[in-house]
Amino acid sequence: MSDKELQRVEVLGRVRSGELRLRDAAVLLRVSYRQAKRLAGRFRQGGAAALRHGSAGRRSNRGQPPQLRQQVLALVREKYSGSSAERFGPTLAAEHLAEEDGLLVHRETLRRWMLEDGLWGRVRGKPREHRQRRPRKEHFGELVQLDGSFHHWFERRGPRGCLMNMVDDATGVTHAYIGEGETIWAAVHVLRGWIENFGVPLALYTDWKNVYKTEPTAKQELRGERPQTQFGRMCAQLGIAIITANSPQAKGRVERKNGVHQDRCIKKMRRQGIASYAAANTYLEEYLLGLNKRFGRVPAAPQNYHRATPSSTELDATFRLQTQRSISNDWVVRYHGRYLQLLPTSRRYAPRQQSALLYESEAGELAVHYRGERIAHQELPAPARKEKPARSPIRVPYSRPRYRHGPEHPYNRRDPQQIKRQRLRQLQQAVAARAVVRACAAPDRAAVPAAPRSAPAPTTPPFQTPQGDTSNELT
Repeated sequence: MSDKELQRVEVLGRVRSGELRLRDAAVLLRVSYRQAKRLAGRFRQGGAAALRHGSAGRRSNRGQPPQLRQQVLALVREKYSGSSAERFGPTLAAEHLAEEDGLLVHRETLRRWMLEDGLWGRVRGKPREHRQRRPRKEHFGELVQLDGSFHHWFERRGPRGCLMNMVDDATGVTHAYIGEGETIWAAVHVLRGWIENFGVPLALYTDWKNVYKTEPTAKQELRGERPQTQFGRMCAQLGIAIITANSPQAKGRVERKNGVHQDRCIKKMRRQGIASYAAANTYLEEYLLGLNKRFGRVPAAPQNYHRATPSSTELDATFRLQTQRSISNDWVVRYHGRYLQLLPTSRRYAPRQQSALLYESEAGELAVHYRGERIAHQELPAPARKEKPARSPIRVPYSRPRYRHGPEHPYNRRDPQQIKRQRLRQLQQAVAARAVVRACAAPDRAAVPAAPRSAPAPTTPPFQTPQGDTSNELT
């Protein structure tokens, strides 16, 4: 029974018990008094079942026959069903049923049948994967999330930059650095600042970018190699694991913290009038100190998972680019257009045709190492390139005379001078034709007497030039 019918049962039950008058029941049911009397009579005779609609549970008079429904669903299951990407929708399936099978079924009717039979779902496309909130890590330094946020941090006062943001997963403690982009050196700056303040963390949680981690190529997969970026090699030397997130929601803690910085930090730097990266990084020390004090939280476990901070010399040796280069026969190593001459300062020096490791710091200082030992070198000026003389084009004279088209040739008909000459010639021909017409005109009509209206007009014989008279002959 529907809610309306159940309400009628309740109100008429109160009428039968004497609690309500029939007139009051008509007001509650929002029907007329006569209709309330009819409902009360049906309720006395048949009880609550008598108030149920007579068509309830019965097949509609306009419904399709069950045989047609079974036939249509069998065809849909056989020809138009499949996976979520292969199956036909109700509209398309109804069109094909009418064209190929000759069965006319309305698309909404077919949609209802397919939904009841499980051949169609209300959720279209790829089903969403179930996700659940990941609990925080229990220890400070167990996992630190790292991400870069591109934004107009200085508004219109300075250039657009990238805020490298690090957030501890257990406590929410934040460290940041502003640079031009999400580069290797920007990641090095923010990681080194974290290490100098808190120690070496256990793991970093980043996204899939070439700065942090890259996927192996087909050849590397066949050889079983795992590619390592420069930043990944630096973290491996420090014992920091890099965990990559497959979605922005996975590292939502640092993403939400970026939104906090885009609101609070921009407004605070506006009041300070900061418009450069150096001034912004200096102000971030004060800003982050108050932010961590206000929004930081106590970790679930008191143990600190940060390792001891290395010395400044060890950090300098770690945070630099490493490249492998070959030593030539004259003990010269080439690096980005620079020539480094290795010096034999000891008895053990790198042999020729071997590989050496070349390190470059952020300041551009170079160091060459072979088998763990540093080799002194001297930078040579780049050799001047020999400029090849410009070759003058060699022209071979044509042995045969070249044929030239005449002025009347179709290739030259579109010549502007030729067009002018042709128009002048046409104009001269037109003027000559007018002169001929004037010369051949009839004699003056005023000298000929007019004929009476009753008499027919005399016919003028056609003009003929005498054979001996050549006065009218055109030249």
